[in-house]
This record gives sequence, structure tokens and C-alpha cells, in this order.
Amino acid sequence: MNKMIPFLMLLFVLPSCRDVIVTPAESDRNCADFEAAWNRIDAVYPYLEFKKIRWDSLYPVYRSRAEKARGDAFYTVLRDMLAELKDGHVYFRTEGGGMMYPYCPPRHTRDRHAYSPFVVRTYFDRPLRLTKSGVVEYEIMPGNIGYAVIADFHEDHLEREFPAVLDYLRNTKGLILDIRQKVGGDYRNVEAVVTRFLSEPLTRNDAYTYGEKWSLPPFEPQGPFVYTNPVAVLINGSTFSAGELTAEILKQLPQVTAVGDTTGGGSAGGGDESLFWLPSGKSINIGFIDLRRYDGQPWERSGIAPDIRIEQTEADIRAGKDRQLEFAACMLRTGTNDEK
Repeated sequence: MNKMIPFLMLLFVLPSCRDVIVTPAESDRNCADFEAAWNRIDAVYPYLEFKKIRWDSLYPVYRSRAEKARGDAFYTVLRDMLAELKDGHVYFRTEGGGMMYPYCPPRHTRDRHAYSPFVVRTYFDRPLRLTKSGVVEYEIMPGNIGYAVIADFHEDHLEREFPAVLDYLRNTKGLILDIRQKVGGDYRNVEAVVTRFLSEPLTRNDAYTYGEKWSLPPFEPQGPFVYTNPVAVLINGSTFSAGELTAEILKQLPQVTAVGDTTGGGSAGGGDESLFWLPSGKSINIGFIDLRRYDGQPWERSGIAPDIRIEQTEADIRAGKDRQLEFAACMLRTGTNDEK
């Protein structure tokens, strides 16, 4: 009997722990996260008016859902609210979890399987070279046409490695710069690429933060030499963010032709500073920098259009055919831009 006494005492003590350990009500925690997320978007997101989103009208809808959400149901509320922005940069993270994107740009969905590096490699008579980081794969195609595909604009890889890539391709008749299927990255990597094709200073495209226009000097030619031979920039619906900025800048140059299809449409920038922590430990990524094309309009949603549109489908890739690459190579070899 004596052994049972501590056990019986524990049964009577346990219920009182509810009064000792106080945790916030689930609905209160969800509402705090909702308020923080809604207010962050209201304060910094640059395209509410541009996209004709009536953000104030959505407040009561999602506030009510946040109050009623239980358990993981709040993630659905957060996902649906962020999806209202229809922005491919926007995502949220669970506590310690991965990135969850509530919206996928339609052109990315269309083109994400309309490109294959394995199909591209069949157009070469030798293995392609690869930079140390693996960010750039490059070689010379038959007909003395240079080719470089950029896989990433993050970190400082292109600053360090692109000069050697261009030096290898410097004596080619023309150059194909492939930035299909490219997303995100660092502005300095974009600059490291585009400035190697400038023969004179180029005014930068406009950018705004909280409605204030940036004041930046023009792009200046960089490096020991400038590549001035004809260049074809390959783009498609999965070209996004830093890839789109690269394409838009290069399109301003007389020797550059953008070939392929309209890009995904993501111009709300911000980098690491776009990450915003909610009270519970969840986080959301909301761009606050408004980047513009040279025509003064954001490329958010509308994308960057090619100079020459060459449609390419998943069926083409399954058949082992890259029509965009073929057109660009033929155009540079022959100096004509008639699709065959």
C-alpha cells in the first residue's frame, strides 16, 4: 500500500499543472501571426495597387479564419492569404521547416519541362566544361558558336568564374547565353555578367523602395575585354527574378537578341531582407523592392518578352529537340533570324 501512495498523490497533482504552466491560447497565437503577416504585406509589398488587390477587404476574411483555425489548419489560412498576391517570390516557412510557395506563375508551369540540359548536350561534339562551383556549363558548338548556361545567380560564383568562361569563348563567332529555368540570385552576379557585354556606359533600369526611386550610377564596361560579337540570350517562362533582370538589361544592347518565350514575371525583390519573422517562429518572404523594365513598367506578372518568340514544348524535349537552341545557333552562324 505504501508504494501506491506516491502514485495516487501524482494523480491528484497533475491536474493542477494546468494552473502552473500557462501557454497562450491557440487562437491568440494564430491571430498574432495573422496580424503580423497582414501588416507586413500592407506596409512593404509594392504591387497591391498595381495588381488591383483590395488588401483591406481581405482583412476580415482571413482574420476570421485565423481565429477559427486549429492545429495545422492555420498554415492553410496563411497559404491562402499569401496566394492572394499571386507572386512567385512569396513563400512561408514552418518553424524549422522548408519553403512553401503558395503560388506558381503560369508560364513557369508551362515551361518547366520544356527544357533539358541532357538534350542541350546532344548538340555538342565534345563534353561541356563546368566551372568549379558548377554554376556555369560552357563549350563551343559546331560553327564556332559559344555556349554558356548559367544555373544560379546566388553567392559570388559568377563574379569569380564568369571572366574565365568568357575568356574561353572570346574568339567565337557568336555566343548563346542560356538563362532558361533560372530563378533568383544576387544583383552583383547580374552585374558581373551584363557589364562584360557593354562597349559604353548603360543607364540602369529604375528601382524603388517604399516608393522612393534609387539613385545609381550607370553600368560600366568591366573586365580586360568586352564581348561585342552577336549574342543570343535564351529565355522562357521559367526564367525568373535575377534571370529576368539579366535578360532585360542585355536586351538594351545592339548585339544582343533575346530568343525563346516570355519570362515568368517576378520583379518584387529584397533578398535576405525580405524574410520576416512572425511571433510564433514561422516566417514569410515578402519582396519590398519594386524593379522596373526599361519601359518604366514592373515585369511583375507580365515578364520580359523575347525579341524573337520561338515556342518550345515538353513534347519537343521528349523528342530530343531543342528548337530555341537550334534557332539561336542558326541565327548566329548565318546572320539571319528567319525561323525554319
